[in-house]
Amino acid sequence: MKRFFLYFVIGLLLAACSAGQPDPPKTAEFYFQEGESFLEKGLYNEAITSWEKVRDSFYSPELTMLAELKMAETYYLAERYAEAASAYNDFLKQYPGDERKSTTTYWLGMSYYKQKLAIDRDQTNTKNALTVFSDLLRLYPGERDETEIRSLIQQCKGQLAAHEIYVGRFYLKTKKYEASIKRLEEALRLYPSSPQIDEAYFYLLSAYLKLENRAKAEELLQQLSATMPNSPYVAKAEKKLKK
Repeated sequence: MKRFFLYFVIGLLLAACSAGQPDPPKTAEFYFQEGESFLEKGLYNEAITSWEKVRDSFYSPELTMLAELKMAETYYLAERYAEAASAYNDFLKQYPGDERKSTTTYWLGMSYYKQKLAIDRDQTNTKNALTVFSDLLRLYPGERDETEIRSLIQQCKGQLAAHEIYVGRFYLKTKKYEASIKRLEEALRLYPSSPQIDEAYFYLLSAYLKLENRAKAEELLQQLSATMPNSPYVAKAEKKLKK
């Protein structure tokens, strides 16, 4: 009985000592896998926190690089597009020789694209997306779906053209005719294949008429008729010139 009691006491003491010992430190590999587990569950913020711990551990250049790329991907999935763009941009600068450059460039472009605003707002992100997608076609031909990239480029150009036309119309309404002409001519010069370009012709023609430059207005009507003969703005322009 005494022996049993002695073993019991020893067991309690060993358990107490074991309970008092700190858990072994968690490794960078542990936090990386933890981030993967959080990502699978859609716990984006938790996943990013885990990968930040990997990055900040400086365990190895390879694991740090992977953690930074996973963070960029997770920012995008979490719809934190500004942070995703910043992370992808940093990744491309830090690892210019990485074999995933074309894929990273694509997602950088998409991060900007997702931030584009309405035509009456600042178009910096639309311009950034256009630049990145254009670089993607130029630098990595055939590495991505070129039909998709060209479609995204056209959408960006259409958005930028619509913005220039919007601003040009605003200046026209507020009787700032020279400023209107400048913005509308910029739309014609930069985005000649945009679907909205007939509007640019019409409002540019209107601005020149306001400045009593009928010859230039007639020249623009000829260009509009030749470029987009089926546009409803052709009839509108002809009517305006007859007044």
